[in-house]
Amino acid sequence: MDLDTFFVSVERLINSKLAGKPVIIGGTSDRGVVASCSYEARSYGVHSAMPMRMALNLCNDAIVVRGDMEQYSRYSHMVTDIIAESAPVYEKASIDEHYIDITGMDRFFGSHKWAHELRERIIHETGLPISFGLSVNKTVSKIATGEAKPNGEKYVEAGLIQDFLSPLSIRKIPMIGKQTFHLLRSMGIVTIDTLRQIPPEMMEKLLGKNGSVIWKRANGIDHSLVTPYSERKSISTEHTFDKDTADIAYLKELLVGMVEKISYELRKKQKLTSCITVKIRYSNFDTHNLQKRIQYTSLDHVLIPIAKELFDRLYSRRMLIRLIGVKFSHLVQGVQQLNMFEDTSEMINLYLTMDKLRNRYGKDAVGRAVSHRPLKPALPYPTIS
Repeated sequence: MDLDTFFVSVERLINSKLAGKPVIIGGTSDRGVVASCSYEARSYGVHSAMPMRMALNLCNDAIVVRGDMEQYSRYSHMVTDIIAESAPVYEKASIDEHYIDITGMDRFFGSHKWAHELRERIIHETGLPISFGLSVNKTVSKIATGEAKPNGEKYVEAGLIQDFLSPLSIRKIPMIGKQTFHLLRSMGIVTIDTLRQIPPEMMEKLLGKNGSVIWKRANGIDHSLVTPYSERKSISTEHTFDKDTADIAYLKELLVGMVEKISYELRKKQKLTSCITVKIRYSNFDTHNLQKRIQYTSLDHVLIPIAKELFDRLYSRRMLIRLIGVKFSHLVQGVQQLNMFEDTSEMINLYLTMDKLRNRYGKDAVGRAVSHRPLKPALPYPTIS
């Protein structure tokens, strides 16, 4: 199940005057970047990740909305809660996409009928358009969802998978990015039917292990499971001091470094968090936690002020501290592009460059000066639970 033009749909719920008009969500300055756009704007060639200036040249009548990630996160949780109440097993793949395993439902209720009624309930209770694809595995269901858009349903029975996939463009296959598409296109491979006829050994020689996976998906083969979604999934780090301290400035410097490091881990794993928790343990071993639900993000310049705010609220007893920790939870799959409407292209490129340096030279290669002061205890490596 995939929410259609999710950011735009939320904005239209808030402001009905946007309905039927070309809408672009993104940075409102010329240096901004498109985070999302309506189907009306797409008809002019506008797409996500495009510089705002270029988008407005293509569609000068577009209405630009800066975006509100807090609202989008709230509606995302609303949809997830509805699915959680009804679905036996579901996976939240991103802020606007869910996989649901309803194997065996046809024996009792009817899989298509069940999915249809769930979709109708989501539309009725949230006002958001949502599409679904129903089939035997994740790949075919995802492709079917794309064909069902906007705001539709597509059921591909097991015996009709090949007929369904054959005429479609190879672009429709998950995992085929821009470079892979151009490579295959240069070989004269346009449709999934043509791709399916290439020997799998040749695909693996051409694209490595990904080539074998792509060939299987072109043949409607996908054995990956729906991974049950759990809000307990988290990434965290904590530091125990050799000597208890009440040096607030030092504690905050350390907290900044911790947030910076595990934010990088989020981006590396292509995940977003919507909940941050700060933990302190006093010298008498009393332990206190404080958490805050936030907009989905993986950017440390957004997360650091929230961590500091939680620390200020949490540290009330003015005692020595022996441990400090921070945790990001309620994780979903996603990348920092979801925050494009908050930042300029320069800010996004800065993050990409810093992460590239970290990937090449190690996680401590670059960072804020405050987190790289000399003679500070080494920060522990993040742990994932």
